Amino acid sequence: MDDSEEEADTRIESLLRQRQSLTDELLASPYDLVLYIRRSLVYADLAYPDLAAGDAYRALLLTDEVRDESFEYHEQALGALTTYAPGPFLEVFKHGSLSESQSHLAQLDGAENVSALASLASIRCYQILSLSLLLCGSLKSASNFCERGLALAPDNQELLNTRGYIQTVAERRTRKPISNLNDLPDWGMVRREVYPWNTYEPDRFSEESLAFLNTELTKIAPKCAVQVAELPVLLGCPSHTDGYDIIPTCNQLGVFAKEDIEPGENVLVEYSLVTANNRLKDAVCDACSGELPPLGSGSTAVNCPECYDTVFCDQYCFEQARELYHPAVCDKDVDSIAKDPDAKEADETLHLLLLARVLAMAAHQERHPLDVNQIKYIWGDFVSSKTNEIDLSPKAGPPPDWTLPFSFTYNIETPLHILEKMDIDIYSTLANYDIWVFNTLYSKFRGTASARKNPRDGRPDVAAVHPFWCLANHDCDPNVTWEWGGRMVLKAREKRVVNNAPGGINAGEEILNHYCDIDLPVQKRREWARGSLGGWCMCRRCREESAENNSPG
Repeated sequence: MDDSEEEADTRIESLLRQRQSLTDELLASPYDLVLYIRRSLVYADLAYPDLAAGDAYRALLLTDEVRDESFEYHEQALGALTTYAPGPFLEVFKHGSLSESQSHLAQLDGAENVSALASLASIRCYQILSLSLLLCGSLKSASNFCERGLALAPDNQELLNTRGYIQTVAERRTRKPISNLNDLPDWGMVRREVYPWNTYEPDRFSEESLAFLNTELTKIAPKCAVQVAELPVLLGCPSHTDGYDIIPTCNQLGVFAKEDIEPGENVLVEYSLVTANNRLKDAVCDACSGELPPLGSGSTAVNCPECYDTVFCDQYCFEQARELYHPAVCDKDVDSIAKDPDAKEADETLHLLLLARVLAMAAHQERHPLDVNQIKYIWGDFVSSKTNEIDLSPKAGPPPDWTLPFSFTYNIETPLHILEKMDIDIYSTLANYDIWVFNTLYSKFRGTASARKNPRDGRPDVAAVHPFWCLANHDCDPNVTWEWGGRMVLKAREKRVVNNAPGGINAGEEILNHYCDIDLPVQKRREWARGSLGGWCMCRRCREESAENNSPG
């Protein structure tokens, strides 16, 4: 390690300590908007622009609480900001042209001073939000916050600069002039990692974890066991290693056959409540997302007695829902959120609704969302924090490729809105519902959620996460096939894809699942894997087909 690397590590360790200290202060004083701004700046220095935007947005919401006495948290937010009114002028506001407000604030007394401080804080929030979202690639939202800030401070040079940056980046990214806000892309990429402060990610290879998983697996796949598997490392870009006999590997959990499994035999039958449906008033069970039985005097369908429009396919699903999640959302007006989306948003709304289901499970079970058993042991295709860091040294190479899809609407705004609809205080519950928690859940869902397309229009409208189904690792020459209709059923294939080899699974062999359409050509399969799993698929079939396609002649 050279001096510049050691200096960078020391800097990051110092920033992480600052982040933890500010987090502790926020847990003690959750309505203090200044603390959110301070922590957002630390996140920015740590190269987490998405988390910086999340804190700046919470701070911005609190400026509204301060200025409007009819708002729910007005007294708490006002009380927290009032402590800063006597001075000195806050360091977080000593930024560019905002520093000029120092003399003006000194001339104000009491309520006028606090109101002016809230206005100043809102402009600082707009600065942080617009620049951070620009760095995330969420350009439409970045522009929106930039323009809102300029409406308050038309001459603010930092916001004017950011407006110019957004325009430049947008035109380079779209390769065309931008005429209005709606032309701007709003999806980008952020870091997909086990955050350095995340203490909830279990040691998935420990004896305790394997014992728990195998106890549960025995109930739904009696001929299988969870073991450590050696998998090829997903690559971030095309490489020349497709023809190599030896490639980089890593350890992950996998599902293995304990006994021989015949072709066509059920391998696993799994029930899950981590489901989502993006069609408003569609005829599917709220719990398992299976199709509802025909209505009538002999129907097994059950309506919730408190919110009658919520229907379950049978008494079992109703009781499971009531035990594990439904009271958190019962009659809370969350049913219409993210429903009937545009076709291009269909996939993203399903991921959002899966997030909403886990948030409801956590709230009802009074546990941290990352501690919910149904998602706790899922690996989110995380990249190490070290790999995700931005090298600030003069010898730095290209910036890292971040792999978690991000938009302000889906990663910050709407999850917080859902919590508010559930009557959850988004400030005092920060420990459970911080933005990094949402990102970690999204990392676990992407690449592991299964979806079902509507036969009427071909759009994905139902999705689910089956934690044991997704422990069976992906391979483009799978030895199982699956069907999902209220229960996820894995069956041993009659024939393999490659060479039409005989199906069935021998004792000791790994169960090889498939998460994508395996009839796609190798390039399309790899593009899917990069978007969902964070890297190019390196299974044997993909490597062999790619090597053949690229061979001379």
